[in-house]
Amino acid sequence: MEIIDLRHFGAAELRPLLMEEARLWSERMNWDYQSSAEMILRYLDSKILPGYAAVDEGRVVGYSFFVYEGSKGVVGDMFTARQSQSDLNERLLNHVTETLQNSPGIHRIEAQLLLHDTGSTVAPFVRRGFRRFPRLFMSLPLRPAPDFRAPELRGIILRSWAEQDFQAGANVIMQSYAGHVDSEINDQYRSIAGSLRFLNNIVRFPGCGTFDPASSLTAVHTASRSVIGMLLCSRVREDVGHVTQVCVLPEYRGQGLARTMMASCLRSLLERKFSELSLTVTGANHNAVALYERLGFHTRRVFDAFVWEG
Repeated sequence: MEIIDLRHFGAAELRPLLMEEARLWSERMNWDYQSSAEMILRYLDSKILPGYAAVDEGRVVGYSFFVYEGSKGVVGDMFTARQSQSDLNERLLNHVTETLQNSPGIHRIEAQLLLHDTGSTVAPFVRRGFRRFPRLFMSLPLRPAPDFRAPELRGIILRSWAEQDFQAGANVIMQSYAGHVDSEINDQYRSIAGSLRFLNNIVRFPGCGTFDPASSLTAVHTASRSVIGMLLCSRVREDVGHVTQVCVLPEYRGQGLARTMMASCLRSLLERKFSELSLTVTGANHNAVALYERLGFHTRRVFDAFVWEG
């Protein structure tokens, strides 16, 4: 078994492996990973995706890639074929984390590997000084339709997400996550510029499904006309939605706004015959977990997020 620079390979060599990965995304999370796989394959053919491939007797049986974002490195994905050696995940992640930690100018590394169960990839990260944050993948079946009551809002209106909401939305994210555990996992939440990058990735790129404006909402305080909360939803399969962001400014919490936004999102999905809504939430975010459980969501999988700062 050899571990080789990923840029030595093109789409043809990786396609069978990514098709196997896409099947696993469908089985475990009901996600259509096809568009993400095709995007990765295009990057592979362009020879611009840093990472490593595991090669066994001339066949690629595993891969992992990462990206550089200024002084931060992000582990994008890691997958190995079902029949590959049991230690292959660890070997690939050892190469990736070692490369990133020794890259000039890199002072932070983030990784969230949704496809891998909690604890299954922990060794190479913890050994290199990463902090670990268990996260939950939760889902809510929409057939039969859930009974979803929400409180009436006073002085607040909900409207569909619009292009002009980017700047105000970035401000809501930054203020909502100040001192929050999720800003430790994703440092984009700590600044306006980072929050704008996050929104741009969610709304304009297919990394986490295709953005669904019909079920995405902006909460506006009527007296001040200021944006005070939002919910963003993407389509991860033709009939499956995924909440990519829900946040409310601290001073407007406790009024049922998050619950009301979730109810409005669900109504939109139900009208269009969606079968499921999913989301991810950090385990330590107890209030959010409790809210989602009250709404009928159940934990389908637990995975890990890892962060290193040096």
